[in-house]
Amino acid sequence: MSLLFKELDYRPTPMGVLSLRRRRELSLDIDIYEIKLDDEYLMSSLFTDAEVALADLGLAELDRDDLNVVVGGLGLGYTAKAALDNPKTGKLAVLDTLNEVIEWHQEGLLPLGAQLSTDPRCALVHGDFFAASFADTPGMNPAEPDVKHDAILLDVDHSPSNVLHPDHARLYSEDGLKLLANHLVPGGIFALWSTEMPEDWFEANLKSAFDTIRAEVITFKHPVMDREDINTVYIARKAS
Repeated sequence: MSLLFKELDYRPTPMGVLSLRRRRELSLDIDIYEIKLDDEYLMSSLFTDAEVALADLGLAELDRDDLNVVVGGLGLGYTAKAALDNPKTGKLAVLDTLNEVIEWHQEGLLPLGAQLSTDPRCALVHGDFFAASFADTPGMNPAEPDVKHDAILLDVDHSPSNVLHPDHARLYSEDGLKLLANHLVPGGIFALWSTEMPEDWFEANLKSAFDTIRAEVITFKHPVMDREDINTVYIARKAS
């Protein structure tokens, strides 16, 4: 059995102090990995249903193979893994503004690190997803700036109305979403995870930039407490 608690890494970043912790959940007899920014929890391996659903629901909308996929936000890697587990994925670029998180995966400090770091289809890219969204280049992957994407999956902020940095707010506006849609091929999919219930104002903004949109409410059982938790996955399709 592992130690009941261990801080695996602790680093100051421009966004705040980033820490990676592993703790033992005795009631489930498992190790839980958590990422914190200052005193705020960003990710926990105790809750991964919505992160997996983000990739599963988004890619299910596409009926072709060899998909070129971008994931915004690496975190613990569950969205990226779900995308790679989909046989339709041909190429995946995962953009994260925190190089420390990429290093944790490459150094094997996280359970999914070896798979993500060694899969030849997957590139872990140190870069600002939001800046790339507003850029004039067709693609968001700096290694292939002229190649647009079949799907863009985003899991960075808590919700469109609860962002980690003020600079992120622009993306969720009509203008920001239209710029993001420019990086998709015709008929491409944008999918977004949110910890909140569907927000009317954001759905209206999505409708201004995409051909069709819907919000899927994801319910999952809290594994420790006797309750259900709720997240949302927004799915938007660019006009063909």
